[in-house]
Amino acid sequence: MITLEYEAANEKLSPLISSFYRFEYTGAPLSELERADRAQFRFYLCGQGEYHFSKSRVDPGYPVTIVGPTTAPCLTKTMGDVLVFGWGITPAGWAGLMGTRAEKKIDHAFDAREIFGDWIMDLRKQLAKCGSLAEQVSLAEAAISEMYVNIGNAPFEFTYHVDQWLSKSADPQVDDLLMITGLSIRQLERTTKRYYGMPPKKLARKYRALRAAHALALGDSLDENELGSAFYDQSHLIREIKQFTGLTPGQLRTGQSTLTRVTMEGRSSLAGKVNPLISDS
Repeated sequence: MITLEYEAANEKLSPLISSFYRFEYTGAPLSELERADRAQFRFYLCGQGEYHFSKSRVDPGYPVTIVGPTTAPCLTKTMGDVLVFGWGITPAGWAGLMGTRAEKKIDHAFDAREIFGDWIMDLRKQLAKCGSLAEQVSLAEAAISEMYVNIGNAPFEFTYHVDQWLSKSADPQVDDLLMITGLSIRQLERTTKRYYGMPPKKLARKYRALRAAHALALGDSLDENELGSAFYDQSHLIREIKQFTGLTPGQLRTGQSTLTRVTMEGRSSLAGKVNPLISDS
């Protein structure tokens, strides 16, 4: 049984955190696909897991795990019952939290103690004592000011423009982003890889596919939808969606992956409270 709850970050933290969530699973060992996504900060409060990334990379779910931006679906496994509290890390939040280039950590999970030391384990213990997502969010919000020490380097203006570019068109064009930012193509590619983990063209493909997948998973038709016209034909649609979710449109419609379905339903429930790029993908 999977339970996944979401809560939007407050206005002050929303440029850094896409949303908070609490994931709980009870049952036999679980193996589920996670679609390509933003970076994640996760506290395993109960149970263990592991991440099977593309190119055969396997990383454990540490007691406190940071997952870098993912460029392809990841197979998430648990050894049985598990309880995880976490939040999505926005590209600006990555800079404020990590201070490192995102492309060096794509498709990779690592131990948060490498950065925060044993202090982060004390926070984990406090979170484990909380009985609800709301309590955990309150505790996390109080701790975040101690964690995002590189906030002065966060590129809020740049990531705002990129997020707007990604969310306002069904098929974002790199030339439009060049015009908005005033950067050269080399500067744009370097800066986008630094904060999003991938160059702008692939980033546009990722979110085009995720938005289409989100619509299909919620039962919407793409036949007369702007998203549908963003793909050359049905084969192109299937190929792109599968590359970034691991599922075909038919599998999304039938809810074959429970984790994918509850993730998209949960994020959709945040519409109007978060960036559309979050609630619509």
